[in-house]
Amino acid sequence: MCLGVPAQITSVDSPGRATVTISGVSREISTDLLPVEAVSPGQWVLVHVGFALSLIDEEEAAITLQQIRQLGGGTFEDELDSFKGSRI
Repeated sequence: MCLGVPAQITSVDSPGRATVTISGVSREISTDLLPVEAVSPGQWVLVHVGFALSLIDEEEAAITLQQIRQLGGGTFEDELDSFKGSRI
């Protein structure tokens, strides 16, 4: 299963690239699908296969992460492993 997972931007590395963190795992993602002026450290984004698809607020991020964890069956862990291993 592939999900969009909330991640928080920790740094903007260059135009179109940012480093995000999910549950202590950091990696570089593409922000090419977002408005340049909207990408800043501390912002939450929905990440799928290495791309930030949309901006979300902190409350939506927390709710979404909780719902993913509640799916059970290792879904969150599977997505986190996928996040660790995928590259843009």
